[in-house]
Amino acid sequence: MRAFQVFNAGKPAELTECPVPEPARGEIRVRIEACGLNFADLLMEQGKYQDTPEAPFILGMEVAGVVDSAGPDVSGPAVGTRVAVFGGQGGLAEYGCFPAARAVSLPDGMSAAEAAAFQIAYGTSHLALDHRARMQPGETLLVLGAAGGVGLTAVEVGKLMGARVIACARGADKLEAARQAGADHLIDASEDIRARVKDLGGADVVYDPVGGDQWQAAFRAARPEARLLPIGFASGEVPQIPANHLLVKNLSVLGVYWGGYLKFRPDVVTDSLRTLLGWYQEGRLRPHVSHTLPLAQAREGLDLLRTRKSTGKVVITP
Repeated sequence: MRAFQVFNAGKPAELTECPVPEPARGEIRVRIEACGLNFADLLMEQGKYQDTPEAPFILGMEVAGVVDSAGPDVSGPAVGTRVAVFGGQGGLAEYGCFPAARAVSLPDGMSAAEAAAFQIAYGTSHLALDHRARMQPGETLLVLGAAGGVGLTAVEVGKLMGARVIACARGADKLEAARQAGADHLIDASEDIRARVKDLGGADVVYDPVGGDQWQAAFRAARPEARLLPIGFASGEVPQIPANHLLVKNLSVLGVYWGGYLKFRPDVVTDSLRTLLGWYQEGRLRPHVSHTLPLAQAREGLDLLRTRKSTGKVVITP
């Protein structure tokens, strides 16, 4: 089979031929129809992600496809079932073996591309806003990087949860995508973010996958008792948090790593996905895939993330 594989940490992945894997105990093998790209794939390729596997490994954290084989001690899903799986690696290939316990059966009508774009982006946003921030209807949510893979879902989920949503992104096209996802107010990232947010009354919850200067601006525009959610650092700069400012304004900074819950509280992820899939079936969520590319163009897909030229998700179709 073909696979997009990292052989040495810190060096670019390569499209190679390798044997089709056999499922181990507790695993299913999936004929992969789509793999969603994430900024973490870039970090993993560089050896900078917190869960970077030992090389060699295949990039691609989340997939959708059809179960075509099962290892010992697997009671389901059955062969032939359409599933989405967060595997953490192994998705940029024609086949992959993943823990059966992580497989989620797909609702009727959900395409493989939508399913591959769904779990991490929507799961991160819902878990962050509901489980971590305990956001309430009527509160003001500021979303940075609001047209990116997770940012756009935060706008959508935040609006569904009853928040007033301020979306910050760079450029008219990205701001229009955020508006269509439900944002009430739009701020171009080239503007004075702090001043604009304060003019709108400040933020109760800040959702930040960007870091850097945007975090600093949002931090200073937060209301007393605001909750700030560092999701990632697409800017390349991990901001330092002044504890004295936390004290003065009674702020809370709540780290969010969706994949980490699979290790110590998988029920949180399961319950969240059940809610999200229910919203999808009700037509209340519309996964946004800006680019769908073949496996041979996986590098091009990663470059779209690196240069922030995509909106929503980039999906690779082996």
